[in-house]
Amino acid sequence: MEFDTIAAISTPMGEGAIAIVRLTGDDAVSIADRVFRSPSKKALTDVPTHTIHYGNIVDPKTEQTVEEVMVSIMRAPKTFTREDVVEINCHGGIASVNRVLELVLTNGARLAEPGEFTKRAFLNGRIDLSQAEAVMDLIRAKTDRAMNVALGQMEGRLSKLIKRLRQEILETLAHVEVNIDYPEYDDVEEMTHQILVEKAKYVQKEIEKLLQTSQQGKILREGLSTVIIGRPNVGKSSLLNSLVQENKAIVTDIPGTTRDVIEEYVNVRGVPLRLVDTAGIRETEDIVERIGVERSRQVLKEADLILLVLNYNENVSEEDRQLFEAVRGMDYIVIVNKTDLPQQIDLDEVTQLASGRPVVTTSLKEEKGIDDLEEAISSLFFSGNIQSGDLTYVSNTRHIALLNQAKQAIEEALSGIEQGVPIDIVQIDLTRSWELLGEIIGDAVHESLIDQLFSQFCLGK
Repeated sequence: MEFDTIAAISTPMGEGAIAIVRLTGDDAVSIADRVFRSPSKKALTDVPTHTIHYGNIVDPKTEQTVEEVMVSIMRAPKTFTREDVVEINCHGGIASVNRVLELVLTNGARLAEPGEFTKRAFLNGRIDLSQAEAVMDLIRAKTDRAMNVALGQMEGRLSKLIKRLRQEILETLAHVEVNIDYPEYDDVEEMTHQILVEKAKYVQKEIEKLLQTSQQGKILREGLSTVIIGRPNVGKSSLLNSLVQENKAIVTDIPGTTRDVIEEYVNVRGVPLRLVDTAGIRETEDIVERIGVERSRQVLKEADLILLVLNYNENVSEEDRQLFEAVRGMDYIVIVNKTDLPQQIDLDEVTQLASGRPVVTTSLKEEKGIDDLEEAISSLFFSGNIQSGDLTYVSNTRHIALLNQAKQAIEEALSGIEQGVPIDIVQIDLTRSWELLGEIIGDAVHESLIDQLFSQFCLGK
């Protein structure tokens, strides 16, 4: 497959130690050679693959030096895109790297679209679609656990499992075809049904095992939307600051200080939390605070986890009871804060209101109880243990949807067998499952979906 040569800046824009302009395509080396001058006078077209060379980038029209660089040459097929790749390492200034890119573009390259380098790796068979999506997951990973899941998918752990399941289905379909075409034996129909049931149940079980990891995988990939709620001045902002370990929220003794929603990502024992500190939910005449309270009620509806904060130094109020009612049926943890003050709250009543949800006592002022809270969060979603090194996690929403559809097709095939549906009808459901699994790795996927997926990538990746 032949493509034109593309180029882009592959490092974040701004000041830094280095910046990289990357090219890929059949003419990548010759285009770089037009703007590169080496002290040794050696052309880049003559150097060995996978070598790096010192020199200057110049404007070929004037021979004026633009930048001092190191140029890496990597020839196909042993590259990320399976095409010739050139990486020009510049100083990390905005003006200089943009000038180098401009010269590369005016000398034959085209500006790459977002994700086009990874898209070429996919189209050239270097990686499959699930591995390509894992590249962006790796870039966006916010914890070591999430990074390990993305690395496992990039290395093809999910791909290998999906390909094995598709092969099982394909072999089963082929076996059925042979039995239909050559029905010499009296028991051929019984044998065919038995083979179909055994293989379909095996594939169904493997898909179910993958789907069992989907909740944890999705959490590791996207993070838990975690909302901190409670009456004003119970310590919500202090809790945010303790988890973030920075003074992100204003902490005062004045009720209603937090007027808006404050968001921050934190890593709690490998679980990424998108923490949202809300304005205290209460009736108020203050117009600005009331807007904050309404926003708090809205984010509460969208949360994956609620941290409900109570005051150890006060009795459970009617407002507290209303908060318990508001989070009924959700995943939440009760935090009784300010244990450094004299106890007024009835902890038995709190336990009863919590209805089996975890209750943790803290003194955020004295930095006590945070470890217990982190353990409660981890245990609530991961039974206290995240086995990202041992399991093939499914974290991508698209993959989860396709696996559910493939599982449904397998179940329909099994139901058809039990009801005595003709084999050729059962084959349709099995074939549908095979196709759906193929969409995960890109063996059967529309071009428009491919374009949409890669458009979400950053420029230069």
